[in-house]
Amino acid sequence: MDHKPRKHTELTTRPSRENGSARTVRQARTRTVCTRCGATAEGEAVTWTCSVEGGVRRYFCDRCARENIRSIEGRLDSAWW
Repeated sequence: MDHKPRKHTELTTRPSRENGSARTVRQARTRTVCTRCGATAEGEAVTWTCSVEGGVRRYFCDRCARENIRSIEGRLDSAWW
């Protein structure tokens, strides 16, 4: 299963700084999904591991990375672990 970070666009209304009137603002949010267990992280998952396998980026959460660190450092494809 191939998961890439997904960008979600949300519409939010917040007051303008200039005159206090409400305006609609588009904000892009990134949700990162762990390739192994499906865990999600809002925003940038700075403590997660990113691996490129066959030209595809794969992200692994802290728990999955810790459990498989030897395989990751040995550069084994995730299919092997």
